[in-house]
Amino acid sequence: MATSKVPGEPTQTGTAVLETATSAIQGFGPVNKIHQHLCAFHFYGYDMTRQVEAHHFCAHQNEEMRQCLIYDSPEPHARLIGLEYIVSENLFLTLPDNEKPLWHSHEYEVKSGVLFMPGVPGPIQRQDLDKVAKTYGKTIHFWQVDKGDAFPLGLPQIMMALTRDGQLQDNLAKDVERRFNVSFDAERENRAYMKGPEHGIHHLANGGGKGIKSVLRETDCKPVESVPRVFV
Repeated sequence: MATSKVPGEPTQTGTAVLETATSAIQGFGPVNKIHQHLCAFHFYGYDMTRQVEAHHFCAHQNEEMRQCLIYDSPEPHARLIGLEYIVSENLFLTLPDNEKPLWHSHEYEVKSGVLFMPGVPGPIQRQDLDKVAKTYGKTIHFWQVDKGDAFPLGLPQIMMALTRDGQLQDNLAKDVERRFNVSFDAERENRAYMKGPEHGIHHLANGGGKGIKSVLRETDCKPVESVPRVFV
């Protein structure tokens, strides 16, 4: 849940008026495609103790891929902390092996009840989440809100998802259940019929069972190739 304010001068009336004017003129096609709000939890790929509440606002690219903007809350002034790409098992299996560890499975998240759609009746949620249970996601967070950072500092990091009981911090679970009036245990029972990927969770997914961390490394900057001049 968002608790820290972003430093800076409050939005001025002139800015708000300008935003109102531009919103009446411009189109926001990509954002307007967002049709779904998912709430779940992510942890840093190299540190399972660093867990954050993640609100996904998603749009389908097609039947086998959706992309999500991730905020730290569903409130109007929430901070944009990352993004996630979600693909079908079929698309995941086409990825190179060195790419697969960057992706996590969704089977446990869905079947345990901890991934849910706030405010949506259970039977309607389950129609889509039955599909999500079979997918894989690649998540990158830019803003380390769990550390209290006022800005998106440091390197973007690969995030992972829960894969078994005992991983989710109890205080996070209880706080979300209380605020959104949901019961993870009740949903677990309701989703017991769901199945994960047809071929089982791939052994290279979820970091291949190892931690993953982005590291900054200096390298030579490739120069712009000179383009020969053409005189007409």
